[in-house]
Amino acid sequence: MDIGTAKPTADDIRAVPHHMIDIIPPEESFSVADFVARATIETRDIIDRGALPILCGGTGLYIDSFIYGRDFGDAASDENLRQELREYAEKHGAEALHDVLKKTDPVAANAIHSNNIKRVIRAIEICKTVNMTKTEWDKKADSHDPRYDAVMISIGCRDRENLYRRINERVDKMIASGLVEETKHLRDEGIFDANSTASQAIGYKEIIPYLDGVITLDEAVENLKTATRRYAKRQLTWFNRNESIVRLYREDYPDADALADAAISVIGGKNG
Repeated sequence: MDIGTAKPTADDIRAVPHHMIDIIPPEESFSVADFVARATIETRDIIDRGALPILCGGTGLYIDSFIYGRDFGDAASDENLRQELREYAEKHGAEALHDVLKKTDPVAANAIHSNNIKRVIRAIEICKTVNMTKTEWDKKADSHDPRYDAVMISIGCRDRENLYRRINERVDKMIASGLVEETKHLRDEGIFDANSTASQAIGYKEIIPYLDGVITLDEAVENLKTATRRYAKRQLTWFNRNESIVRLYREDYPDADALADAAISVIGGKNG
């Protein structure tokens, strides 16, 4: 899963040491709790070597969980309930399952897309097992003191249309790089059957209907652009809650190097 996940190139990895790339087969599940445990070990090793770890990515749940050390044991799991909810979704559809979440936690329902059945089920499970909404559970987790003296930097665009244009260009580049062929290969290898989360990842789930002959390639590409723009909007909503984040904007700098220098200055100011 290289193209659809925008994995760093071989040149990128040679230029800067990267960690936690290609650490598990794509058919295996990897939860946010697994990520936090693994990232904690890697971070400790980097710090012990006198280096500065940089956590790079755009998934707010994973970043916040790592920095604030969420106690995942608070939310007990109930496999029987999960299976019941999966069967409900199969029988009645994703929208009907999402309606169940709307009744129990409308805030979480607004943040989680109805097609993300796994996260919808998890949110409902939290409500049923710990007697609080996922929103309340998130607030409880966010109240923890951070585990690290972290500098959080957001790099974005002031102009939303500029952001959307860059997203569209990125999707076109992914298609040109072989996203369709990669998706077909993964499906033929049975990866999506073994791990439903992989098949629901943005970039792959929009291409699968094209491979099935349900829609045209142009329609698949447009669906992918739309899904990515919506995801970016959810990212902005998540990170805008955190007033401690230093925000840098692409339009304020002549090129990527100048933007990188600005980010380094922020880090230096915090640690200097």
